[in-house]
Amino acid sequence: MTESIPLITNDTIVFGLLMLAIAFVFYTESKTSGFWFKFYKIVPGLFMAYMLPAVFTTLGWIAPDWERITYTGAVVQESSNLYYVTSRYLLPAALVLMTLSIDLKAVFNLGWKALIMFFTGTIGIVIGGPIAILLIAMISPETVGGIGADAVWRGLSTLAGSWIGGGANQTAMLEIYGYNPKLYGGMVFVDIVVANIWMALLLIGIGKRKRINSWLKADTTAIEELKERVSSFTESVKRNPSLTDLMIMVGIAFGTVSFAHFGAGYLAPLFDNYISGIESTTARNIFTFLGSSFFWMISISTLVAIALSFSKAKNYEGAGASKFGSVFIYILVATIGMKMDLKLIFDNTGLIAIGVVWMSIHALLLILVAKLIKAPYFFLAVGSQANVGGAASAPIVASAFHPSLATVGVLLAVFGYAIGTVAAIGCTILMTLAAATS
Repeated sequence: MTESIPLITNDTIVFGLLMLAIAFVFYTESKTSGFWFKFYKIVPGLFMAYMLPAVFTTLGWIAPDWERITYTGAVVQESSNLYYVTSRYLLPAALVLMTLSIDLKAVFNLGWKALIMFFTGTIGIVIGGPIAILLIAMISPETVGGIGADAVWRGLSTLAGSWIGGGANQTAMLEIYGYNPKLYGGMVFVDIVVANIWMALLLIGIGKRKRINSWLKADTTAIEELKERVSSFTESVKRNPSLTDLMIMVGIAFGTVSFAHFGAGYLAPLFDNYISGIESTTARNIFTFLGSSFFWMISISTLVAIALSFSKAKNYEGAGASKFGSVFIYILVATIGMKMDLKLIFDNTGLIAIGVVWMSIHALLLILVAKLIKAPYFFLAVGSQANVGGAASAPIVASAFHPSLATVGVLLAVFGYAIGTVAAIGCTILMTLAAATS
């Protein structure tokens, strides 16, 4: 929570600023010579679309949330709604538009390495937490201490839930282990900072993927074949979009979003009521993600889009469906970036250190396994984000390789929701043992 009020609090103005930042990135990235041409050979445009809003937040121009004191002395919590709007409306619309031309058979042909890298990412989080506690305890025992509801391992259990599954799994872990709600904000902060730094590094890596794949000795044939099949199909149906095309695409995208929200509005409460009636606390919390409306919204949108890919609707790829989806993805990236205040990295160095060590173990294990099985960087990056970032950011990273690959990120992220709480419980058991011995 930002204590000082940002310079701009009106979401309409903030949105305009973010759009100008994205336009600046695209304008400079289009240069074919000079400084910007050399700059974007090193730094991907998607990373800049993420980082510029983070700089605006760091400078105090904008903020995801803040506190305002009224004339009566009351403290009022304020926040921007931009991330909520983009993640609930534009993200599912982008998934629909990017999935229309998907070749599902080709996606499955990507093979077992995609799943291996996803599970490697999960294992990296499970073992990373306890190892981080043991390592940090050698330097600063008080950082990993605490008793009762204040025990740090209880708070870290919520990070495990978030980094394997998502928000619903994180909330489930908070309920299971009863971490002090007053301290919970610190864990949310670590989640945001460390996860966003890691996402930024993955985006930078995308710009160097050829060199990375060469070092990994990776076989990218299946990925290239999928991209080629989608590109060939796009060329075969390519046309100059008419106003009718544009309006039908808007109708398909947001009609699906509407249906997804409608379905989620019924399914989430239905499952929530059913799950709350389960007697076993452990079993109840394992299935908490089924009570998440976000989970159902993303799942329904993806399923409808996959169904549409078997119809004539897929021909709208020729009118630029995935390009419009990419527009929505860039807007989402900018709103994720504005959640990152770079100054706050140094405010809680102890917990941040645990998070950094934890994420480093996750990253090193992914690199080791990718090297052993010669997996492409795409599988490493998307397998990681399907765990750490979930359905909000996995398709962003996947689509940065090619719009046709966004669905791969979503499918893995949805799988992450399903196993998130169980794996996080396993991680927490190990962290409890680590904390007891430190």
